[in-house]
Formats: sequence, C-alpha cells, structure tokens
Amino acid sequence: MYQQQILFSSRGSRTMTMKNSCSSLLLLAATILSYPSAFCSAMTVAVTGTTGRLGRQAIQILSSKGISTRCLLRHPIDASLSPSIEKDASSSQVASYLANLPHVTMVEGDATDVESCKKLVKGCDAILALHGPVRPPPIQSLFCLLPESDSKHSRSVNYLAVQNLIDAAEECKCKRIVRVTGKGEEPTQFFTVLINMLGHMAKAWNYEGEQLLRASGMDYTIVRPGVMGKDDIRTDKVFALADNGQDLPVSAVTHSQIAGLCVDCLDYPNASRSTLTAMNVDPGKGENSYNPLLAKVTSDTRKFPTSLLDEHKRAARIGSAILAAFVAIFLSGVAAATKAVGSIVVGLISQKA
Repeated sequence: MYQQQILFSSRGSRTMTMKNSCSSLLLLAATILSYPSAFCSAMTVAVTGTTGRLGRQAIQILSSKGISTRCLLRHPIDASLSPSIEKDASSSQVASYLANLPHVTMVEGDATDVESCKKLVKGCDAILALHGPVRPPPIQSLFCLLPESDSKHSRSVNYLAVQNLIDAAEECKCKRIVRVTGKGEEPTQFFTVLINMLGHMAKAWNYEGEQLLRASGMDYTIVRPGVMGKDDIRTDKVFALADNGQDLPVSAVTHSQIAGLCVDCLDYPNASRSTLTAMNVDPGKGENSYNPLLAKVTSDTRKFPTSLLDEHKRAARIGSAILAAFVAIFLSGVAAATKAVGSIVVGLISQKA
C-alpha cells in the first residue's frame, strides 16, 4: 500500500519508490538465503541407519520440516508391537513409530545390498548415510572370528555399503550425500586402535569409505562428530565446526545436534565436497546453531591420504599383541598369587594338624 501511494506521486517520489523496491528485493533475497530450509521441503531424502540413535533423530527433523523421506529398513514392521521412540524401545518399535510420521516412507532392504540401495534412492534428491555396524562381541573382533565378507562386518557396513549408495545415486541421478563417520586419520591414536581392535576395524573402514566419496563425482559432505552418547550436555553457544578435515579437540556431542547438522547441510551448496569435524567447545565460545558455521564452509582443498588401511591394521595388530601380553602377565600374576595363597593355607592347616 505504501509503494502504491508514492508510485503515482511526483518524479522524486518515483525515484524513492524505485529505491524502496530495490531495497525490498534485496531484503527478500537476504531472507531466502537466511532461511534456506523453507525452500528445501520439495526435495526427497533417502536415509540409512533408520532405527539408530542418529537416524531416528534425523527422520523426525526431516518429517517436521515437511521433507519427503524414504527410510531403509532391514526387517518388516511388526504390527503387533506398540510404536515407541523411547531409549529402551526395540528397533521394531522405533520403526513402527517412524513409519507413522508424516512424509515418511519405509523401504525394506539392507545397505550392504546394492539393489536395496537402488530401490531406496530412486526418486531422491539427497542421501543421509547414517548407518553403522552393530557393536560385536569383543572376543569375536579380537580374534577375527567374523570374515570380512560377512554383512555385519565393518568392511561391509562402512565401506561396501557406501559404494552401493554411490552406485545407486549415480544410476538414479542423485548427486547429494551426507555421510557420518568419525576421526580416523591417526591410526596409532589410542581410541582409534581400541575401536579397531574391538569393532572389526570400524575406524579403518570408515576412512576407506570416506575416500570412496572423495573419489566419486558425488556432492558429498562427510561429518566427523565427537563422542555421541550423552544427551544431557549443554548446547548453548557450544557448536563448533572445522572444514577441510581439520582437527578439533574431542568432545561429547548429542545425537540430536549431529542429526540436525546432517539435515542442515542439505541447505548449503557450499558444504558440498567438504569434510567437517563437529565438536562442542566451552559455553559461550561457540554458536547456538550450525547455520552461521555452515555458511562459511568451503570445499576440501587438502590432499587426504589415499588409503590408511595397512596402517590401521598394523596398529591394531600391535595393540592386540600389547593387550595379549598384559593379559598374560596379569594371568600369570593371578596364578602365582593363587599358588602362594594355596601354599599358605596348606601350611596353616598342617600346623593345626
């Protein structure tokens, strides 16, 4: 109404109108850039790791934004179970809950099967690859009792499944993928060695999966989060990101904030072909959301090691040998102590006799 009133006034007023019109256009453009998620609801997103702690959070966020979401599910939904999203709920209950959310479609299949991935990705604009291996029994991993060809092995889940998603995306003309991995460029780092020893080389195969994405033509974003587990940590002005695969001090992060980061990445084209480290910093030194941080992200420029698999395996073997030596020393100490105690007890009995 204001513009119409001055539009038909004097020449000077028409100049003012043009300036105001330009200002309005600039304001509209700024608003669009500031709130890109409002223009993202028309896309369709494929999600793997559906019932995991990370996947379920991401699916709820996508559904709340009105984004059509296709979720890969390994088993049919059991209609006899009551839907639940609680921490102690079974994966079947979680799947039932998620299936009832608006804009959510379940697709039965497994990420380690390429045909399942093609069925999932068909018609999608982006992929959130949030799957990971189930934690194995420590003895099974330490003694390599599960072959690498097994669908539950980290090689199948963290490496072959990523290749399957890339192949499916290329066939279905889907260019965008967000993959959550973890820090793994230091094979000799203590926790990396420990996780490799007890998790079928999970760190090693995660890194090899990253390299598949970097070698592909996909518009990837690789997210390396901190330690996910606790959901009761402070999240006010603590969010921090480092692009180009740069390091940040390891910290606890919540599943919900990393799920939100993965969804937010879809709104930022500049985050394509980037490797992001996501940690929390001291309250007041970070941001309240990832949006201002994502706006500054640039694509990877440094050269990542082509492969670290041999280094990871070597470090894990050394770690296993050290662990075996400690166990042997401990057991020999226990045996010696038991023998000494036994001798004392026999001596006391003999004295009483």
